[in-house]
Amino acid sequence: MDSPPVTGEHEPEPRRYGRRLFLATVVGGVSSLYWGKAAWDHVTGVVSPVADALAPIIPTGGWRIYTISGHMPAFDPATWRLEVGGLVERPVSLTYQQLRALPRVEQVSDFHCVTGWSVDNVHWAGVRIQDVLAAARPHASGHALRFVSMEVPYVDYLTLGQASLHDVMLAYEMDGKPLRREHGAPVRLVIPEMYGYKNVKWLQRIDVVPATESGYWEELGYDQNAWVGRSNGYGT
Repeated sequence: MDSPPVTGEHEPEPRRYGRRLFLATVVGGVSSLYWGKAAWDHVTGVVSPVADALAPIIPTGGWRIYTISGHMPAFDPATWRLEVGGLVERPVSLTYQQLRALPRVEQVSDFHCVTGWSVDNVHWAGVRIQDVLAAARPHASGHALRFVSMEVPYVDYLTLGQASLHDVMLAYEMDGKPLRREHGAPVRLVIPEMYGYKNVKWLQRIDVVPATESGYWEELGYDQNAWVGRSNGYGT
């Protein structure tokens, strides 16, 4: 999904409930607005900052926009910082302009949501994660990254190996324009080989950590490694 626990065993019933809850919310469309607030406690679909009370899955250019909080974080370029910390020699705080001054990369890749929809040939521009980490100098004891969204409490994790895949990036532009609010402005994680819930939006912090743990949707039963075509988004 665009925007769907510490690793270990999961109880089977909560895992099934978490997935059913999300799919029922998405597939239910407009009717979801009427069958109770509980279904919205984990995910709310919005199509614009002023339409968060409308249908949750109205497509926008092929996209379906989800939030877990019912609103989208606002980006102020004067105050926003991307903090890089955790197991590093020197924590780094990047302004928006400093982030954009790092080596620029572009790519075209497909985006896949675990609920079954896709957007083909998305043109992303941004920076590679290794260029963001370089100044912080991660310790050898760090083997994973924690990505923290401005949309509290959304977090997710990648191993350093996953974060180093050739088409993983931190994107600040989409289809030739600055990333829009609904797509995660000012910067979002893009990892095309994994379903959208791993592509954390509205990034504000990256921490180098010893190992991956469970992100927001994994706590509700989704796969830790959301490989497109090899995972159904449901933890086993």
